Amino acid sequence: MSQLLAGKTALVLGVANRWSIAYAISSAFVREGASLVLSYQGERQRQTVEELGAELKAAVVLPCDVTKQEELDWLVSELKKTTGSVDAVVHSIAYANRDDLSRPFVDTSRDGYLLAQEVSSYSLIAVSRAMAPLMTHGGSITTLTYLGSTRVVQNYNVMGVAKAALEASVRYLASDLGPKNIRVNAISAGPIKTASARGVKDFSKILDSAPAIAPLRRNTDPAEVADSAVFLASDLGRGVTGNILFVDAGFQIMGLGVND
Repeated sequence: MSQLLAGKTALVLGVANRWSIAYAISSAFVREGASLVLSYQGERQRQTVEELGAELKAAVVLPCDVTKQEELDWLVSELKKTTGSVDAVVHSIAYANRDDLSRPFVDTSRDGYLLAQEVSSYSLIAVSRAMAPLMTHGGSITTLTYLGSTRVVQNYNVMGVAKAALEASVRYLASDLGPKNIRVNAISAGPIKTASARGVKDFSKILDSAPAIAPLRRNTDPAEVADSAVFLASDLGRGVTGNILFVDAGFQIMGLGVND
């Protein structure tokens, strides 16, 4: 059986631990033959990501704080030396202050709003601009979003607004980078028990209630998101750009009360 990503180099930003969606995507990329590059933010994450990188047989593991342009510039210079080019980029980075996820949205602090936008949305633009020159044969940039971008999800608050900006950025980046044969898409995953998701107050209630509403009557498996990321990064997804791909057991199509 041929491997869908054989001969391709993939950069995955945002692997936090083995339960993160980015880790599931990284594992699927390796399974499909990609040469994997992982990044981590700061010394606190270094050991964990280096250990996971060793387990996944990553070609290289590099530090990068996407909020610092000098670190992105350094990442580019290191990739030029180690891999030469990049074919696929996965942006799995988001952050908001816990306080802004637990208070009413109307009480969002100015600093908290700007922080969520910088880390969760603008970083995709910065990463895309930095990586595009390395994508000499075209390629794929994929980010991760959530239904809270277009619908009010209790306690998602400022992150929902940041995800809305992220999705708009996907479309504009797809338009800008399309002439270079670089495709930009987002995967909107259903609720998955990750460390970042636990930062959303009462997230367990969302996780518990989704199977009763979703057409497939279950929650989303990280492996399903990972396989969708493989599709987008591979030649199978060569005609797909500017899209939000829902991988949520069908939850997003349902209205209120239809299963009552």
